[in-house]
Order: sequence, then structure tokens, then C-alpha cells
Amino acid sequence: MKLSRSIPAGALALSLSACVIVDLETVEAPSVETVSSEVSEEIVVAEPVFGPGDRMPSGRDFGTRSSVVAPNAAAATAHPLATQTALDIMKKGGTAMDAAIAANAMLGLVEPTGNGIGGDLYAIVWDPKTEQLYGYNGSGKSPMGATLEDMQAKADAYMDGDEIPPFGAAPVSVPGTIDGWFALHERFGRLSMEDNLTPTIEYARNGAPIPEVIAYYWQFGPRRFEAAAESGMLEEYENAKATFFSPTPVEGSLFRNPDLADTLTTVALNGRDAFYKGSIARTMGDYFERIDGYLRYEDFAAHEGQWTEPLCVEYRDVVKLCELGPNTQGVAALQMLEMLERFDLREMGFGSADSVMAQVEAKRLAFADRAAGYADPAFSGIDPNVFIRPGYNAARGELISLDAPMAPPKAAYLEAAAKLEDGATPYLTVTDKDGMMVSLIQSNYRGMGSGLVADGLGFMFQDRGQLFSLDPNHPNVFEPGKLPFHTIIPAFAFKKDMPGCQTAAVAAEDACPYEPWLSFGLMGGGMQPQGHVQIILNLIDYDMGLQEAGDAPRWEHRGGCEPTDPLTGGDCDTDVGEV
Repeated sequence: MKLSRSIPAGALALSLSACVIVDLETVEAPSVETVSSEVSEEIVVAEPVFGPGDRMPSGRDFGTRSSVVAPNAAAATAHPLATQTALDIMKKGGTAMDAAIAANAMLGLVEPTGNGIGGDLYAIVWDPKTEQLYGYNGSGKSPMGATLEDMQAKADAYMDGDEIPPFGAAPVSVPGTIDGWFALHERFGRLSMEDNLTPTIEYARNGAPIPEVIAYYWQFGPRRFEAAAESGMLEEYENAKATFFSPTPVEGSLFRNPDLADTLTTVALNGRDAFYKGSIARTMGDYFERIDGYLRYEDFAAHEGQWTEPLCVEYRDVVKLCELGPNTQGVAALQMLEMLERFDLREMGFGSADSVMAQVEAKRLAFADRAAGYADPAFSGIDPNVFIRPGYNAARGELISLDAPMAPPKAAYLEAAAKLEDGATPYLTVTDKDGMMVSLIQSNYRGMGSGLVADGLGFMFQDRGQLFSLDPNHPNVFEPGKLPFHTIIPAFAFKKDMPGCQTAAVAAEDACPYEPWLSFGLMGGGMQPQGHVQIILNLIDYDMGLQEAGDAPRWEHRGGCEPTDPLTGGDCDTDVGEV
């Protein structure tokens, strides 16, 4: 029999607490007997269908949360303590940039499973005073004393010759985070760097609480590094073991890192040169020489980050998405949006087969260019604007069919690239009462990084250099003093017709221009540009609210060629991938 709508309250409460959806109209299932003062007849119990829970105020079929509304300031980070630190800094009179630096420093202490001052940084900043958008590339270069032959020898020894090893000295490039902090602070900060770093210094000395998820990922460190050390890939492990795994933190424990506190104190009092040209740089250079690594003092002393102009494209004449160009992958999101312009995604509906098909195929086309051409432009000679030149992505979008996936696509930008004709990441965002908006992402790349910790410094060096190619013909091939390909990308968006726009007196295009709207980002390697696009589509094509757009289910396509693969002739050329 069908289940009656006259259901005991206790059973209803149970089904909600267990997140079970039962169709009260049409359930047909094997029957069981029950005893109840309210219902004495046979009741049909359906097989449970697990759903999103009971927080669905949006009316959609997935759970979401209410958006946070803050008229004076807001911060979003991957850890409550980092968010609290950002808000505290702004309460003291700091700008959004002061708060972002303070939060980033705190994340390096409480979430070393993904970031720290041994890694790199990218940022996009909206400055309300100048009404301009600024980009900063805080990535570091490969060692000037290393060669492609050195990297190939390491690959032959530990990776069957295919790629640069993930641990040890081979994948370590100069960490750019500290330089990025000081460059951004000089232009947009108000408080002293000592003020910004003091919260992290104090928690590093006294102990910072470690939550469940971070503790879960932390436990993988010893397993990976011990195996790498035993094989010889990781030249030195005792420093990392003493700093991070003696013992390995568990959920609810307090993690102390006095060495990191000392390093940050030195930087706070003596500035960025203490890290790149002073005592810290000497310690780092001596350490790599001791373990027979590649970086030297001269590599750190030569480091400089780069101010860069964000690249932007319009979408449906409503929103303008801005990303940073290569050596990182933000342009892929811009390419995908331009390819999707011709599809009526609103009519297709969120999550429909056609809408996902269109998006995945756009991703595959964009990532074909990513695999073959995203590299340090100072070495590749490829102008990043070639990937978003007028009409290029619209033409590429015409290749998309909703009926069947295309064969593995080839990069097409090569026709206009003159050079080639001749030849686990925490994100945070902060805004303040003045309207400054900071979109910042910082990472050690794979997990905790390389496994290497210099004597007494308290942080692990990144392994971002693993993302170089070993193909001598590839734009992203390893070369001395070169920026590796990066996956981390901050994002920023402008929007027309913002609330309060008046159109009566003047033309709408003059009265309602693009205004700063959204500082956003997410984590996850190659998922990042895919996620950026889905956030914009959710907001523009599917009319979702801000929190809802972030909570909505996402697809991810994996497969195809990567910037680390050979330029031609690899197995990836036939890989369609999977969603």
C-alpha cells in the first residue's frame, strides 16, 4: 500500500535528522509491521534517498546557507582563526590589505598542509582611491644554477624519466610570498607589518588549535616524506620531522612553531630584505648547499615579484570577469566564458545534461591551449592576450556539439603566437569599509610542499617547480631563472546595473557602467578555472544568490594534456578524460 500522509511526528523527525527524502505520494516498497497508537495498519517503508538536508531556503534541490551581510567589512578564509585575525586587524584601523596579509600569515601557521611562507602568492586588488584594479604575481623562479639535464637526471632516477620529482630539492623554486606581502603592503597597507604579523607570531609561540580536516590532511605528511627520504628523493627530512611531525597534530590539539615565530619576528622588524638578502637568505642558501640542492643565496637576493595588469572579458554584457595571465591559468576561465556565450544556459537549466556538456567541452578546448601555451611569457614570448583576442574563443566555441564529445582538441592559439611560429591551496578574500577588495591565493603546491625545511626557520619550501615540462620544445620547459606554470588564481568581477543605479537622466550605458562587484576564488589545482566559470554562470545564468552559487554542486573534468606533458606525441593526445 501507499504510505499515508497521517505519519507519526516521531517518524517525521527521524527522517529529517537522517537527511532522508521519502515521496509520500507514490512510494511502493516491501511492507513491514509496526506498532503505534496512531497508526495500527501496515506501513510501507521506502528505500532511503539521501538528500541535502533541511537547509533549502532557496527552493532548489540542494542545501545552501544564508549569505553573510556585513556593511563595514568582511573576510572569508579557510580557517576561523584566520578570518577572526582579518576582522581584528580591520577593527584596529587596518585596510583590507593589512587584514589579508595577517590572515595569510595565520593560515601559514594553522594550515601548513597547503600554504606558508615557503610558497608563492597571487593577488588582485580593487583600490577605491584610484578606482583601478591591480594584479600582483608573487611567484618565484627556478634556481639559476640548475639545468634541464639536472632535472632530467632526477626524473630518470625517481619518476621513470617522465616528470620532475615532487619532493626534495629538484622542484623547489624561490618562495615569493614574503616579497608579495611587502609589495602589496607598501601600496595598500596602513598598519605596520609588525602589527599584521603579531597575531601569528603569538599563536606560533603559544599554540594554535588544529581542526578536523586540517588534522586529517596533516597525517599524510609523514607517510609521503618518510618514503621519499628512504628512496633518496628527499635529501633531508629531520628538520621537517622536528618542525611538523613531533608529534603530528590531531584534531583539537595545539600546534606550536617557535621557529616560524622567530622567522616572522625577524621579517616584521627588519623588512623583506631580511628574508631575501639578510640572515634568513643566508640560512636558506647554506641549507641547500649542505644538502646538495640547487638554490643559493644569489637566487633569493635576485627575487622580485611583478605588478601585472589583470586580463578581463565581458560575459553577456552584464559581467566582466578578470583573471591573471600566464605563468598561471586564469586565462582558461576567460576563454571558457567567451566560448559559452552562444549557448542559452538559462533555458537549458542548472545541472542539465546540455548545460554540463557545453561547459565541459569549453573546458577541454581552453585546457588544450593551457597545456601547450601557458608559461612564463618572459621565456615563451607568448603574449597572454593571444588567448582572448577578439573572435578567437567564439570561433572555438563553434566546435562544441551537445550531441557527442569532440575528439581530444589541439591548441589553436599557435596560429597567432609569433614565438611558436618561430619556435591542497588556501584562498582568501577581504573587503573593508572604504571599499578596498583583496582577492588573494597562496600555496606550497602539492600538499605541504617539498619536504624540505631550512635549519631553524619553521616553514617548508614549495614544490611548484614540479610543474615545469621536461620537453625541450615546450614553452613551459625547465630553464634556469624561470617561473614555473602555476595553478593558483585569484579572481575578480565587475557588474553592470548595480543596486542604486539611476538611468532616468542619462543613457544607461553612462549611468550604469561596470562597478566592482565580486572578489572570489576557490582551491583545487585544475578545478580552479572550472570553478570560477561555474560561480559566474550560477550568478548570471541561473540567478543564484552569492552563498547559493558557492554551495551549488559543481562538475569537474579531469584528463587531457597538461603543461607538464610533452608538446606533441604524448599519451594525453588521445585522452578524452572524465567528469
